[in-house]
Amino acid sequence: MSTGTNAKTAYPQGDTVLSSRVRLARNIDGVPFPVRLNATRRAAVNRKVCETLQKAGKKMRVIDMSRLYPYEAVALAERHLISPEFTSGTEGRVLLLTEDERISIMLNEEDHIRIQAIEPGLAPEQAYRNAAAYDDALDAGLRFAFDNRLGYLNQNPRDLGTGLRVSVMMHLPALSKTGGMSKFASMIAKLGMNVRGSYGDAASVKGDIFRISNQVSMGITEAEAIANLKTLAMQIATREHTAAADFVKDIGVRDRITRAEGVLKNAMLLSTDEMMEMLSWVRLGALYGLNGADPDAISEMFVSLQPAALNVTAGAKLTSAQRDELRAEYVRRKLNADGE
Repeated sequence: MSTGTNAKTAYPQGDTVLSSRVRLARNIDGVPFPVRLNATRRAAVNRKVCETLQKAGKKMRVIDMSRLYPYEAVALAERHLISPEFTSGTEGRVLLLTEDERISIMLNEEDHIRIQAIEPGLAPEQAYRNAAAYDDALDAGLRFAFDNRLGYLNQNPRDLGTGLRVSVMMHLPALSKTGGMSKFASMIAKLGMNVRGSYGDAASVKGDIFRISNQVSMGITEAEAIANLKTLAMQIATREHTAAADFVKDIGVRDRITRAEGVLKNAMLLSTDEMMEMLSWVRLGALYGLNGADPDAISEMFVSLQPAALNVTAGAKLTSAQRDELRAEYVRRKLNADGE
C-alpha cells in the first residue's frame, strides 16, 4: 500500500492549503465610521464607492444585503465571500462581487470598505495583488482616511496600520486527529498569528480545517505580513506531511478512511458535522493513494454543502431532514462518479 502523496491538486500546496485570502479595511476620509451613519449617509457611501469603481472600469455585481432572504446571506458567509457579521443588521449594507467571485467588497460593515480577495491554494501574494488593484482604484477616487503615524484609520484599533488581514485555510487531518494542532497553537500565537476554525470560531473546528491569519497590522509592511504567514503555512504543511506519512500506515486509520468512504457512498442522510468529519477522512486517503476520490472536489463539497448553501441550491428554505437528504444524494453521486 502506497503512503506517498499520489493524488495531486490543481493548486500550489493544495494538498494542505485550500485557499488564501487577503482583506483590506478602509474608510473614506472625513466620513464617520458606519456605526455612526444613518441609512441616508450609508447609501451615499455605497453610491460613491460604486461610482468610483465604475469610472475605474471595475465591473462588479451589486447585492443589497437587505433584499436577501436570511439563508441567502448566510450562504455567502458559508462560501467565505462575506464575514458572518455582515449577515445581520443588513440595512444600508451592500456587497460587490466580481463575476468569478475572487474579489468581494463589503460596504458599511465595521468599516466603510472591506476589500477581500481569495485565491485557491497557497497564493497570498496573488490575492494581495488582486485586492490592491481595487484598493488603488478606490483610493484615487475617494481618498482614504490615513495618518502618517498610525497608518490607515479603522474602527477597530487592531486594524490600524496597513489594515491588512491575510489568512490561509488549511486541511490538517493528521495534525488535528493526533493532537498536534493544539500543541502548535501557543507557538503560532507567539508569532503574532491566530488559529481558528474555517468560519472564525476557534472552539468548533469542523472537517479538520483551520484558518491561520495575522493578528498585527501596525509596525509591519504588507509584504512582511504576507511573507511571514506564507512561511508559517509552509512549516505547518511540512509537519502535516510528516505526521500523515506515519498516520496512514496504521491499519486502524486505513480502516477509518475506508469506512468513511463506504458510508458516504451509500448514506441516505448526512448531517453537516457527519459529512465534514467523513469527507476529511476520505480526502486524507485520497492524498495518500488509499482511494480514488478527487481532493479538490472534496474541498469544494466542504463549502457547497453547508446548510444555507443547500437552501440556495433548492431555491427554498429546507427542513433539516431535507437538507440531510439532499446533501447525502450529492455526496453519493460525486464520490461514486469519482470511483468509476
